[in-house]
Amino acid sequence: MTAAMEPTADVEPYAIDPSGPDIHGEAERLRARGPIARVVLPGGVQAWWVTGYELTRQLLTDPRVSRDTYRHWPAWENGEGELARTWPLAMWVSDRNMITAYGPEHTRLRRLVARAFTARRTLALRPRIESVVADLLDQIDAGPHDEPVDLRSQFAHPLPVRVISDLLGMPDHLRDRLLVAVSGMLNTAATAEEAKSYEHAMYAALDELVEHRRTSPADDLTTALISVHDDDGGPGLSHRELVDTILLMFTAGHETTVNLLDHAIFILLTRPDQLALVRGGSATWADVIEETLRLEAPFANLPMRYAVEDIALPTVTIRRGEPIVVSFGAAGRDPEVHGPDADAFDATRDTRRDHVAFGHGVHHCLGAPLARLEASIALPALFDRFPDLTLAKPAAHVLPLESFISNGHRELPVLLREGAA
Repeated sequence: MTAAMEPTADVEPYAIDPSGPDIHGEAERLRARGPIARVVLPGGVQAWWVTGYELTRQLLTDPRVSRDTYRHWPAWENGEGELARTWPLAMWVSDRNMITAYGPEHTRLRRLVARAFTARRTLALRPRIESVVADLLDQIDAGPHDEPVDLRSQFAHPLPVRVISDLLGMPDHLRDRLLVAVSGMLNTAATAEEAKSYEHAMYAALDELVEHRRTSPADDLTTALISVHDDDGGPGLSHRELVDTILLMFTAGHETTVNLLDHAIFILLTRPDQLALVRGGSATWADVIEETLRLEAPFANLPMRYAVEDIALPTVTIRRGEPIVVSFGAAGRDPEVHGPDADAFDATRDTRRDHVAFGHGVHHCLGAPLARLEASIALPALFDRFPDLTLAKPAAHVLPLESFISNGHRELPVLLREGAA
């Protein structure tokens, strides 16, 4: 292991469980070491892990912190070394888009993408979202009411997938292929060989999408991004930036909303007192959404960022080139901000909006308004249609995803009417 892969500190690094069985328990164990601690990621890569809310906000806006793996992580060897070939998480740091760009390059890419992903496009999606929600609820309602229904696969997942696919102009067959590859990428327990296979499948589907929309343009985000790519009037998107931007839009555009809906439904079914607050008018659906984002950040942890130069903090110094993982999930549960009951859901909590679930600063998610819009339509529609909704198994038996990045459940089994078998 090179020096760039060995963050400085005397405490033995904490080994992150790649299968993510207890991301919140792990966050608490790391928080006990301070707002920042050393960890070992899958594959033996060492990094700094940030759990403190204030430190997270500080580092997310610090110009000495970069997400550009190629420029600022010496151990990556510009994508030509051992890590790029064999590290199971390589796909999480190798992409080229506005999220991983730094400084003026980030400004350029975000401006170009913002030209295509406009507020007008998001607001115009409301009728489509309402139509998809009604269609999904009709399908669920038409099925048996006395058998368990998996709301993750039948409601929380297809809604944002359909919406973002429409926005991108993605044909069904490419969407389905891409979903399989993205699901594999999100499984952080996958082997290096499996991860590389998913990566190849992912880029093959993306290349086909770009070629399809280049020959058959339409009023969609992919066509708009291709236009930015082909813009001769200035530095447009390179092909790698183009496909990685589409990948970013597709992945963040559905997985975050899937997990937001998944957790909001799960929480309200396990906390009927909170659901009663909403039905009684003491809390709003917007309150539920923000408190869910605080308590259950859709992407709990996100690799990686890097120190552009030495960063001296009160307890440690992050050396130049050392990697950093921001724990959005831990930041949302920081008791220094949210009090001793930070691990509890309270839709009326004064600090419910004090979270970084969609990032902070220049990398704040462009798609956050879309995720909130989808949730604000889907949640009331679901609970209005099925007012007697209950979990179909004990809450402790609803298992998490095999990921320390994506924070959701493998399934969300419910009964549509109380007392169903």
